[in-house]
Amino acid sequence: MTDVETNVSADAQSQRAVDFVRMLLTKMQVDAEAILAPDDGEGSEGEIRIDIEGPDAGRVIGKRGSVLEAIQYLTTRVVHRPGDGRRHVQVDAEGYRARHEDQLAEMAQKLGQRVAKEGKVITFDPMSARDRRIVHVALKDVEGVRTESHGEGPDRRVQIIPLKNGAPPAS
Repeated sequence: MTDVETNVSADAQSQRAVDFVRMLLTKMQVDAEAILAPDDGEGSEGEIRIDIEGPDAGRVIGKRGSVLEAIQYLTTRVVHRPGDGRRHVQVDAEGYRARHEDQLAEMAQKLGQRVAKEGKVITFDPMSARDRRIVHVALKDVEGVRTESHGEGPDRRVQIIPLKNGAPPAS
């Protein structure tokens, strides 16, 4: 399938990304297709978004999105060549990322309200930078709590911390 067949015009980086994901799917023997997602206002400007759709698309997600994360990482490495501009690449399958982000933000808000009410710190399991950011953003306007990330590398985790006497966080 060419970029014309996806109804999205693709620049060289985008086409390289889609071609690479298609090659991976073929090598993985997954019955699914990679398409360049149209710019629908989601994501950041200039972002390369690839959707994987088809009967086996769920297999590409992996445990907690680990296979999808690996495909995205590899695709990013293929897209960024010396002299090319750096662009964010997002690879999704069956809307997994959107559902995951919504569920994570909802859970963070519920836990944030609990921390504000009970006054006890809650620490999440280690998570990716993307997931930590979702938690921080979800809780930035929740009164009575603040968030901090602690740890290094793959052991980095978010803590939801109650504010003493409802005081605003120190800047």
